[in-house]
Amino acid sequence: MPAVTKIEIYKLNIARQTPFHIAIGVFNEVQNVLVRIHADDGLYGVGEGAPLPFLCGETQAIAFEASRALAGLLIGKDPYAIETRMQELGSYLVHNTTARSAFDMALYDLLSKRAGLPLYALLGGAKRSLTTDETIGLDTPAAMAQEALEAQERGFAAIKVKLGGGWPEDVARVAAIREATGAEMLLRIDANQGWDLVTAERILHELARFDIQYCEEPVAHWNNEALRRVREQSPIPIMADESVFDHHDAFRLASMGACDYFNIKLAKSGGIHTALKINAVAEAAGIQCMVGCMSETRLGLTAAAHLMSARPNIVFADLDSAFGKTDVVKGGITYHGGNITLPDGPGHGADIKPEVLESLECCTI
Repeated sequence: MPAVTKIEIYKLNIARQTPFHIAIGVFNEVQNVLVRIHADDGLYGVGEGAPLPFLCGETQAIAFEASRALAGLLIGKDPYAIETRMQELGSYLVHNTTARSAFDMALYDLLSKRAGLPLYALLGGAKRSLTTDETIGLDTPAAMAQEALEAQERGFAAIKVKLGGGWPEDVARVAAIREATGAEMLLRIDANQGWDLVTAERILHELARFDIQYCEEPVAHWNNEALRRVREQSPIPIMADESVFDHHDAFRLASMGACDYFNIKLAKSGGIHTALKINAVAEAAGIQCMVGCMSETRLGLTAAAHLMSARPNIVFADLDSAFGKTDVVKGGITYHGGNITLPDGPGHGADIKPEVLESLECCTI
């Protein structure tokens, strides 16, 4: 039987060019965790976890220590039995989704390398054209409009606008962006839980005239009933993000009629294994999905893009977290404006540059 021989766990720190603001927190630096799982057949798989303490309750330090514990469970076991391995990891740590997502990604990378297939093919899918938006962080209306215009000039056909600052500031932000970019730009908005029920209903009705594609997580993640009421009243479709971590959340929200779309993030769901279940629940309920991101490099984004390519029910992409920071990845997806091209080799096709890897703090189990 194949067996895991060793697991390397790294701390990956990358400075951002500028801080990125959303309604519930600020991104100042990428502080991620990398996992490399080695098998006795000479292959290895690599995964990335992107912890956000104000969203998932994990810091890099927490994810690193959780990864040390998870690694001990896998040594000597068959890495290709992903269903069993992920059940073991999930029952040992019922939260810590970003740590588990790094192991999940590495296991899928390893399995698809052994199969000699790109990850999207291992998942039963085909290579298809993918397009991502670019996200505009919270700022003044003028600054956000300028950033949106620059994204348009770089070839992006869609932008996601961070809101959650309240009325009338959020209305002014969207008005400035629509005026700057014109009618052709696809506008998506994300309040990141920044509104209460009354504010959400008021702002969404005012923003309807700007032709908004959808609004993400308008109210607090725990208030599913308020999300349902917003969706009933809103002229803009509603997407659940922070309120859907796993397939159980997806089932509950779908049963309530609380949203029109789901945003699947690997770091939030615990990886591809659970992401596939969320999409299956969504598809059964007639709900389409987006694949989103936290603070991943192109490595984590590449795995997410493979998932999207493999599942046609995932129709939107927000895979832009590699922008605005030093690129430490070799291989992986490439960008042409907002268009994404997947690699064709076995696995997900991305790795950390060797010279970068050698400089990182590492623990080997």
